[in-house]
Amino acid sequence: MAKAIHSMIRVLDEARSLDFYKRAFGLEVADRLDFSDFTLIYLSNSEQSFELELTVNKGQSEPYDLGNGYGHFAVSVDDLDAEHARFEAEGLSPRTLVEFAPDGKLVGRFFFVADPDGYQIEVLERSGRFQ
Repeated sequence: MAKAIHSMIRVLDEARSLDFYKRAFGLEVADRLDFSDFTLIYLSNSEQSFELELTVNKGQSEPYDLGNGYGHFAVSVDDLDAEHARFEAEGLSPRTLVEFAPDGKLVGRFFFVADPDGYQIEVLERSGRFQ
């Protein structure tokens, strides 16, 4: 069986991205690989072994074009309301809380937040299939 181990995104400003992911999700640098043209930074926390890989291409000065193919990265939390309030207090500009209940049956509660490069992150309440 395959095991998901990381997802990679390209970021423009390393310090700004590290600050965002630490404040938003408690992600810390697990490893850093520095090469002549780029740096790979692996972020994780004690909740899981899955990592977020930030790629910083040296010499990149323009924001990345995210195109229309990228959707979002998702995380789950125990207390969605508390996390939403914490994101607001941190100045992370979370979007409105949503209760997704087509046909009257609750599928999930969530909100979205954008990282400094515009990547969308869905923060889901830990329930049902979203553990």
